[in-house]
Amino acid sequence: MRLKIKKTGSFKSSKKYLDLITNSKVYDVATNTPITFAPNLSTKLKNDVFLKREDMQPIFSFKIRGAYNKIAHLSAQQKKKGVLTASAGNHAQGVANACKKLKIPCLIFMPVTTPDIKVRSVKRLGAKVQLFGDNFDQASKKAIQIAKEKNCEFIEAFDDPMTIAGQGTVGKEILDVDQSLDVIFVPVGGGGLLAGIGAWAAQTQSKTKIYGVEVEDSACLFEAIKANKRVRLREVGLFADGVAVERIGKNNFDVIKECVDGVITVSIDELCAAVKDIFEDTRVLSEPAGALALAGLKKYASKISNKRLLAISSGANVNFERLSYIVERSEVGEKREKLISIQIPERPGSFLRLCNIFGRAQITEFNYRLANKSIANVLVGIKTDNEDAFKMLKLKLTKSKFKFTDLTKNQISNDHLRHMVGGHKSIISETDSERLFRCQFPVKPGALVGFLKDFGAKWNISLFHYRNLGAAFANVLIGIEAKGKSATALDKHLKSLDYSFIEETDNGAYKEFLK
Repeated sequence: MRLKIKKTGSFKSSKKYLDLITNSKVYDVATNTPITFAPNLSTKLKNDVFLKREDMQPIFSFKIRGAYNKIAHLSAQQKKKGVLTASAGNHAQGVANACKKLKIPCLIFMPVTTPDIKVRSVKRLGAKVQLFGDNFDQASKKAIQIAKEKNCEFIEAFDDPMTIAGQGTVGKEILDVDQSLDVIFVPVGGGGLLAGIGAWAAQTQSKTKIYGVEVEDSACLFEAIKANKRVRLREVGLFADGVAVERIGKNNFDVIKECVDGVITVSIDELCAAVKDIFEDTRVLSEPAGALALAGLKKYASKISNKRLLAISSGANVNFERLSYIVERSEVGEKREKLISIQIPERPGSFLRLCNIFGRAQITEFNYRLANKSIANVLVGIKTDNEDAFKMLKLKLTKSKFKFTDLTKNQISNDHLRHMVGGHKSIISETDSERLFRCQFPVKPGALVGFLKDFGAKWNISLFHYRNLGAAFANVLIGIEAKGKSATALDKHLKSLDYSFIEETDNGAYKEFLK
């Protein structure tokens, strides 16, 4: 989705950032990163596409800028006491790197779910690490509490003027080189980078538009713009953990309303496709959040041509375990792979007749499960060159009288079903009443046992599928038998647990292949 921002027309909150950005101290540790022309993307999108290579910073992320600028401007007394912060990754490395350079002590709280590679990176820079909580919010609350007890400075990840100014140097570097750009696309988590770039761009030239880009399941800025006030998201998706923020920063939002032209949201599939695009043009493996701006650029570019567009490639601290999922979803993100449920007669020759319709199209997967004596459901993954080719395929299926459902955008199908087809419930009775839920729990030692203990033994679990996406949290699909009063009690019990359950009992994919 795309949402334009009605700018206030004044620079009341933004004016001070011109001097703050100009006088930033980021270059004690950060580099003025290059702008790379992306030939493959430019040809594909019919626009001139450029990447601002913040993945080439010493810590492989733009976060080095804001963290250092904030810490470098602390008083001598504050530096002597040391600093604290909380982070699940790049901000932690930025703070640790700054403290190493300035030779001041720092303590960083990180969730226990943080991948070892990120914890080791922070420790290698000399910082002390305390693992606490299952997510960023829990770690942050603890860090703020300890900072108050020790009377030490807490370094905000994004909602601080000096942090915003440090990130704003990215915008200054871009426009110092090229003022002929039509649009700059910026990833959004808490909004520090967008506010900094927007503040500089809006007040130093008028041609270049600035767009923020968010993931659909963590779009705190998008919701704030709609409501015209900061809102706290009830749930935050964690795949792009670098931008998994539940509420836009206050200082950031004030600037964004004055200086930014709009915000675009993208799906996880589109995000994965952008990771692949960056790799093909630079041979760099971006982290999901690092490719977010490009995913938004691609969406914007689909309706224009012959423009000069730039995306911030903001980070390359990707977890190796996540690569398989990124590869799997990138084809769907490019709309080159479709997932279809097709019903066929249970008789000899049906498979051959169906496959003849596919012709020479590449089948990525083909899953079959006997439904009953007369029909069978087939789950098919198929590559298509474009949307027109897929429309032709659907037309052929219709003419051949095959009933089918497009499951390409069905979350249950993509995260679970394609990995577990063949699991129809085999024992059915009048008292059976299976309900299906999805939820997440943190990936850490004992997490599964803890989940089952919290759930208890009062209800029978009839289905359970655990899908680790290489992130801090794993997706879980769970079937629970409950009916009547038992179902009412179940609803009450699930609400009391420290997990967010979303019911999927009416999901079409579940009914066709698992129920």
